[in-house]
Amino acid sequence: MTPPNITPSQFRTAIVLRDALALLDLRDATDLAGGPSLFAANIAAGRIALEAETRLPRKDVPIVVYDAGEGLVAEAADRLAALGYSNVRALDGGLKGWKNAGFELFQDVNSYAKAFGELVEQRRHTPSLAAEEVATLIACKANVRILDVRRFDEYTTMNIPGSISVPGGELVLRAGEAAPDPDTTIIVNCAGRTRSIIGTQSLINAGVANKVVALRNGTIGWTLAKQDLEHGAARRGAIGAVGNAKANAGDVAYRAGVRRVGMAELAALAAQTNRTLYRFDVRDAEEYAAGHLPGFRHYPGGQLVQETDMAAPVRGARIVLSDDKGVRADMTASWLAQMGWEVYVLEGGYDGALEVSPPLVLPKPDPAHRYRRPYEGTEVAERAMQAYLDWEYGLVDQLRRDGMHGFYVI
Repeated sequence: MTPPNITPSQFRTAIVLRDALALLDLRDATDLAGGPSLFAANIAAGRIALEAETRLPRKDVPIVVYDAGEGLVAEAADRLAALGYSNVRALDGGLKGWKNAGFELFQDVNSYAKAFGELVEQRRHTPSLAAEEVATLIACKANVRILDVRRFDEYTTMNIPGSISVPGGELVLRAGEAAPDPDTTIIVNCAGRTRSIIGTQSLINAGVANKVVALRNGTIGWTLAKQDLEHGAARRGAIGAVGNAKANAGDVAYRAGVRRVGMAELAALAAQTNRTLYRFDVRDAEEYAAGHLPGFRHYPGGQLVQETDMAAPVRGARIVLSDDKGVRADMTASWLAQMGWEVYVLEGGYDGALEVSPPLVLPKPDPAHRYRRPYEGTEVAERAMQAYLDWEYGLVDQLRRDGMHGFYVI
């Protein structure tokens, strides 16, 4: 079927007014170079049956679909209707209509979180060191500790020599063990820029005693500087929180406007079926599998901030985070709140009945349709890496031109 249209101006108004709706780019991820708008989420038309009910839990949520002229809209509308989604509209003119209306296009994936990360660095002047400076510190055996905040599988593929894996949402909980000497300089790295900026600023916001800096441009910057990478490392940071971590993380969340709820308030939120509610357990996978609260999906905190468009494509939804130690939920929630989400941290609940099951993992796309970012793997052309960095550098200016984001930085 052909769904009714919504004009680009009407969609823009809905986003500015913080109405709850999802904008879905129906193309395969490999075709996204044309540039979705800031609040678009990619669900390829051929993957709707696999992903929609996990990522769009409310069947009457307003959904806007578009493509770039490939003819995917009617097919996608039929598939969504077959699953029971009752409020589907098409973006008038698709991607071309958005561009013709004079609105900004944001290329690549996770552009929403990446633009936010660039804004954080600009407004907080998040400190960083170039790859050459970090290489010199390593060569001189300086008192430094390099913490890699990517997923563990990314870390094992390639990492800065001597670094250890501490995924971003775990930083405040584990940095005290990784760098117990307050005179140790902590260097935070990811593959590119966003996770290292957010990780560095997380430790600073949480009041860590150490000097903390980001490795500027991550493993991309390291590679472009002709530095060697390590492969196959398996070093993991153990739990050992920074000083006053729980209190400091709670204060950071408070300053960001995060609200706290108990089980009774959670039940009340879930009962309000006119609003989409996402529930995420932000602990690591092993902790989740050992026992988690019913209804909570596993999504590590660092990845949730990086992949908000993938985890929660309904803009204007509510998000509740759980974490038996509290620190990870508070730090993650602080960032989501600054990104404009209505976010809550659940207090307690782990003394009741828990479910024991592995994390839900959505099936991976056909390799031919999987978008490979320029920071993935070890055989990426240098010009592609540099182009990717240049794109990230330009995101703050795009936010200014776009004027819709609603971000703030504490």
